[in-house]
Amino acid sequence: MKHPEIEKRIKELLSKMTLEEKVGQLHQSGGSLVGAFDLTFEEIMTMVEDGRITEEEGRKMLSNAKHDWHEDDLRAGRIGSYLNVIGAEEMNRLQRIAVEETRLGIPLINGFDVIHGFRTIAPIPLAESCAWEPDLWQRTARMSAEEASAAGVHMTFSPMVDVSKDPRWGRIAESAGEDAMLNGLYGEAKVKGYQTNDLTRHDALAACVKHFAAYGAAEGGRDYNRVDMSPQRFEEEYLPSYERAVKAGARAVMPAFNDLSGVPCSVNKKLLTDILRKRWGFDGMTISDANAIAECINHGIAADRKDAARQALNAGMDVDMTSGCFLDHVKELVEAGEVSMDKLDEAVKNILRLKFELGLFVDPYRSNAEQEKAAILTPAHLALAREAAQKSMVLLKNDGLLPLKAGLRIGLAGKLAFERDEMCGTWAGNYQAGDCKSVQDGLDTEGISYQAVTEDHPLPDCDVFLCAIGERKAESGEAASRASLELTKEDIALLKRLKESGKPVVAVVFAGRPLCLGPAVECADAILMAWHPGAEAGPAILDILFGRVNPSAKLTASFPAATGQCPTLYYDHIHTGRPAGKFKYTSKYLDAPVEPLFPFGFGLSYTSYQYTDISAVQTEKGIHAEITVQNIGERDGNEIVQCFFRDPVAQRVRPVRKLAAFEKVALQPGESKRIAFDIPKAALGYYDQDMNFVIDDGLIEIHIGGNVRDTLQADVHFIQK
Repeated sequence: MKHPEIEKRIKELLSKMTLEEKVGQLHQSGGSLVGAFDLTFEEIMTMVEDGRITEEEGRKMLSNAKHDWHEDDLRAGRIGSYLNVIGAEEMNRLQRIAVEETRLGIPLINGFDVIHGFRTIAPIPLAESCAWEPDLWQRTARMSAEEASAAGVHMTFSPMVDVSKDPRWGRIAESAGEDAMLNGLYGEAKVKGYQTNDLTRHDALAACVKHFAAYGAAEGGRDYNRVDMSPQRFEEEYLPSYERAVKAGARAVMPAFNDLSGVPCSVNKKLLTDILRKRWGFDGMTISDANAIAECINHGIAADRKDAARQALNAGMDVDMTSGCFLDHVKELVEAGEVSMDKLDEAVKNILRLKFELGLFVDPYRSNAEQEKAAILTPAHLALAREAAQKSMVLLKNDGLLPLKAGLRIGLAGKLAFERDEMCGTWAGNYQAGDCKSVQDGLDTEGISYQAVTEDHPLPDCDVFLCAIGERKAESGEAASRASLELTKEDIALLKRLKESGKPVVAVVFAGRPLCLGPAVECADAILMAWHPGAEAGPAILDILFGRVNPSAKLTASFPAATGQCPTLYYDHIHTGRPAGKFKYTSKYLDAPVEPLFPFGFGLSYTSYQYTDISAVQTEKGIHAEITVQNIGERDGNEIVQCFFRDPVAQRVRPVRKLAAFEKVALQPGESKRIAFDIPKAALGYYDQDMNFVIDDGLIEIHIGGNVRDTLQADVHFIQK
């Protein structure tokens, strides 16, 4: 909601601005690096990610280089915001130029990718989503905001709420998985954690929801690829997560790299104006992804940079991240009448509004070096990172081996068990070498006896093997799509070697996406999906393996048995006319199972739960469902109870299951609780062939259980009232 006093000040300031100064507000600049072969920060990081240089070499180049922040352009009013300025002192230096050396003294915004931590790295978002705990998601966002804001950051390019049903896409690591409701809840919690209810607080960050829209549906799981889908599917499965995050109060939105049904999101007026602003009432700032406006030329929808700038601004883009298209061409576009002054003013107002909301006109210097040092890697933050890691790790298999008993001699196998920096995962903020603790670090700290397994020596005489397998951090994330999700030959060979010893094996899997874990299921007695768990990786893993923490996490993305099952294996797929079955002429693969290896919502515990007495009735507002859950094991536990529904006969084919609600419930041994869910009537609706939103009379199936596959069913004969 617009604040009258802020709107008054925006109007006054806008009236004083020249055309050139208005255009300058639209330009977000990154720093060029001097002494590093004239490479940008992004180019160096890309070289690290694709393996052309090592991470150590990249950090050395960055540390030896001097940033050129284009101060002359800043003094001339040609820069409205910056990307990736790190450190309160450096940001304050640049802010001082903007405030004290430009004609109007308009402060800068500094944006940074604080995705799952700034210095204290939390688990990657896909991992953290497996906690099914919005309060945790909000608290880790608050931690990130406290650290990043102290280091001079004003806005984070997070949360990412791209529903991803294809684990071949590397950026599934940054999402909350394959369900729209979970992504929306995750985004809502992150927005609240970053922003609080007062953006003028020095420890608040403006949240930028991304990538608008449907970036997670890139064809073939290949990053930056086309997205083409029906309007019904777009509205039902992909759009809701963005809407929920925007309605939570996010003050910025970033359009996606991809085209949506032939129109790149950066120049998509239907998205940026019709849906975002007119339908949802968004009055914040839109900002392109890096160089995305210029890339409209590559898409083939813009003839040149000038044409790309024209289309983007007219579509509803406010800020151009680093491409320079707005800076170079908007002035002449306005003078030629190809972009109206009203359209330019609208964009400038959206930018100034955020600067006023952040309190930058009153206090442009929100932190200093001492505050920055005091804010990072605090004991409280490290404790929260450990809690988040514990709640994010999914126990996929346990043949009675876990929890491990104290005093066991451990054989530690797999390179990932020893490598601290691999624990941070993709997009790990301002991570510094050594910030994370490996499994080896955890064992050393606790004084637990172990011997390393090496290729050149016989297997050590131990009681149990801990075997670290999976992906390195550079193998997931942006520009890290994979054609194969299978374990490496080296991992498979290691697992087989350990199994042949006759000793029990615990496989600890590190990854940024679901992997095909068939060989691990065959060779290991227990499997813990640790993901990329962040700063407290090693200690959190040992907390679970030795039973100090009872695992409770459950998958938010299905795990395929074979890569070729992707992307058709997601939990809310629709039935075909010939659903998969034993008969040949049904919808299946000849050389892969029908079901996923591990289904959506799956996760084991060190205790057991029993579901009984399901019921469901229609109410005035929708459907009320209940079920009794009992802890029938011998340990305290937390069970994530999941409620799904199905509309078996409708005007359009509907999903075989759709998540409607969930609750994480704590249960002591023998304790039972009656869990109730209220499903609003609107959740049962969908768009018909003519894009009318409809809710049908008829049978609705309610399914409740510990995962999408193992549920009890109750039926409701729903009638519109």
